Amino acid sequence: MIKAPRQLKLGGFFSTPGNHLAGWRHPDAVPEVDMDFREYVNLAQIAERACFDMVFFQDTVAVSGSRAMARGRRDLARLNRIVKLEPTALISALSAVTTHIGLVATATATFNEPYNIARRFATMDHISGGRIGWNLVTSQIEDEGGNFGFDDHVDHALRYERAVEFYEVVAGLWDSWEEDAFRYDKAAGIYYDVDKLHFLRHKGKLFDVRGPLNVSRTPQGRPVVAQAGSSETGRELAARTADVVFTAQTELADARDFYADVKGRTARYGRSPDDVKIMPGITPVIGRTQAEAREKYDFLQSMLPDDLALEALARLSGGLDLRQFPLDGPLPDLPPTNSAKARQQLLVDLARRENMTLRQIARHASAANGHRVLVGTPEWIADEMQEWLVKDAADGFNVICNYYPGPFDDFARLVVPELQRRGIFRTQYEGTTLRDSLGLKVPRNRYDRR
Repeated sequence: MIKAPRQLKLGGFFSTPGNHLAGWRHPDAVPEVDMDFREYVNLAQIAERACFDMVFFQDTVAVSGSRAMARGRRDLARLNRIVKLEPTALISALSAVTTHIGLVATATATFNEPYNIARRFATMDHISGGRIGWNLVTSQIEDEGGNFGFDDHVDHALRYERAVEFYEVVAGLWDSWEEDAFRYDKAAGIYYDVDKLHFLRHKGKLFDVRGPLNVSRTPQGRPVVAQAGSSETGRELAARTADVVFTAQTELADARDFYADVKGRTARYGRSPDDVKIMPGITPVIGRTQAEAREKYDFLQSMLPDDLALEALARLSGGLDLRQFPLDGPLPDLPPTNSAKARQQLLVDLARRENMTLRQIARHASAANGHRVLVGTPEWIADEMQEWLVKDAADGFNVICNYYPGPFDDFARLVVPELQRRGIFRTQYEGTTLRDSLGLKVPRNRYDRR
């Protein structure tokens, strides 16, 4: 029997109004997409028609760059990705205008409480019929701390220590009710089986939570958990908690190493490598020919001033003011960052490996926020995606566009059919829940005695 090829997983990562710092300035861009719910409906429905597994919304609980703005940096008015709709409210609304696609929202473990997050995501899973995912993050952006009583950002190690215990509480609360706890027995006057209700009674270093959750077990057992950290502590958290890992490798060898490393850690938590889907980000620039695609990319880059490009590195600079260094000199040695440690290391490694100048690495980071940019024809882009799939560098990809809605629509219309023609991407949904789409098993309730 001929074995069926592995199937790619696809997410639409909507970094509105565009992942390129100058993308919003493109003549075809709709910069108002960052606040216009109708535009989000359009994007989600484009993704669903193309059978994407999910759409994915990042979040930051601050205006990016606000610390610098408060010190008088008026030039930062050229930045985009400044305002955004609160993503859990957004995906709850999108669940009413979609039927199959998964809906994933970021909610930070640094500036939330576990009971509220458990309740919110369980509620949305019920509303959507089992299509919700929680992107568990530790807040990276130092601007966030000032909105929650901190003069400086919470230390990286403490953020991850909190995230581990935070997840344990949330997961425990999601098991408060067994599958068949609610009897609704009118004749006997019994609403639920008291033996199938469970108190968490968590008492840890950072949280004291009694439970139980006042939302019943959800249609997919519990919401899917995504995670995006790639540092040592981030990888460990992913192996322990994540169903989906969103990562940012740009080289095949690095991606294969990351893939093997994270999946290799799962056994220590009683999990299988197949329980975790690794999905790097890609930014497609699509043309009918390679030359046309390159022309599109060059046009985007031409709209990006070098000094603005440097702002893409600001949160990864470890507090070093990069404006003092010559643009055509090397990337200086960076102090350790308290923001995204793994992302800083990826960019430093790339700059050193390719002997890139400060100008070059800044413009690279501005073009895709550190993710891989694929510039070419639909066939060439499909080739690259297929290679990473078959060489165990990825289970799928999160598609992040330079601006919206045009490039995402192009990917759905041009690249997805090519992946389907090769037999490595679905032509229809396999089930009704996000776990069905991702091929993930329903987690067993820890109290289930069957």
